Amino acid sequence: MSQMNAVGWFDIYVDDLDRAVGFYETVLGRKLEPMGDPTGETQMMAFSADMSAYGAAGALTKSAHAGPGVGGTIVYFSVADCAEQEARVADAGGVVIRPKFSIGAFGWVTLCQDSEGNMFGLNSLS
Repeated sequence: MSQMNAVGWFDIYVDDLDRAVGFYETVLGRKLEPMGDPTGETQMMAFSADMSAYGAAGALTKSAHAGPGVGGTIVYFSVADCAEQEARVADAGGVVIRPKFSIGAFGWVTLCQDSEGNMFGLNSLS
């Protein structure tokens, strides 16, 4: 069996799907796409993904089984320069928790809270 990356998918749980879609589309500057749920139990909007490219795909998910909030898991979005997206967070309805800081050889990170109360990160090499 070939090696796989540790993360193959992520869900970011939300209370208000439209509000969360607006937040992430504004901050990341990319459109989310409607995604069907085969169980019919959740509403989902997916981050566009090329499954053959590096990194994991995922979606904003509204579900009765889980909700948003600050916890032990943080999704980091790969961007060219996290300061660019960091500058959009407040106007989009979120909060910058820790502005852009160095993580040494691994680049830079910004920690934020989205419109739903979830913590997420932005990661860039410059």
